[in-house]
Amino acid sequence: MEPVTLITERLTLRAPTPSDAEAIERACQDPEIPRWTTVPSPYSRADAEDFIRLIAEWWADGSETVWSIFHEGVLVGSIGLHRIVDHHTGGHAELGYWVAAEARGHGFLAEAGKAVIDWGFAELGLVRIRWQAVVGNIPSARAARALGFRYEGLQRQALTGPRGRDDGWLGGLLVTDDRSPVEWPIL
Repeated sequence: MEPVTLITERLTLRAPTPSDAEAIERACQDPEIPRWTTVPSPYSRADAEDFIRLIAEWWADGSETVWSIFHEGVLVGSIGLHRIVDHHTGGHAELGYWVAAEARGHGFLAEAGKAVIDWGFAELGLVRIRWQAVVGNIPSARAARALGFRYEGLQRQALTGPRGRDDGWLGGLLVTDDRSPVEWPIL
């Protein structure tokens, strides 16, 4: 699959290029990103370059679609559909994201997330998108709830990363859901 660029009112979402390595490296110095994601820590220029190379491979084989999020030409985050599975009855994927520290609180993630979800349902024919986060990642849970995900439960020791195993929260969004935020017991 060829990479797709998504344009929203304020944002451009596109696959990162080697010229974005410095901005990605700089954003991933924020300790909150590796705290809640599988991003390595410390994060080096080589990590950013590997990430960019992997994204190109994932787009090419259709296994993942990852975008860097730009506002007025400045990198503000990353978002993607991961572990894409295509079945004859409709596919599914997992939504993952991080936002640079200085870009938080501006609604960029909600805007980018809506565009990615719309694209995944319309263009990939997904019927379900999954969200998961390490227990305690309240900002990620708030974003997922705002995007219309339904809280589906706790996964004990289900998430693995550089720290080892973590309990995880799980949510889901179906193509047929109206995306209105609903109550979540963890928020």
